[in-house]
Amino acid sequence: MKNIVSIALALGLTASTAFAGGYSAPVVEAEPVVVEGSSSSNPGLLVPALLILAVAVAVASND
Repeated sequence: MKNIVSIALALGLTASTAFAGGYSAPVVEAEPVVVEGSSSSNPGLLVPALLILAVAVAVASND
């Protein structure tokens, strides 16, 4: 009889520590949404335009 009581007491004490913190709902974070905005300047046109401008300035300064 003492053996059953001591086992029940041991299980009761260990079970109470398992629930000591209480239940807390898991935090579910939303995935970030990436929005690609349109650019006002196209980099494919910007570099050649600057190159042409630099050549034009170089030619004008040599005169």
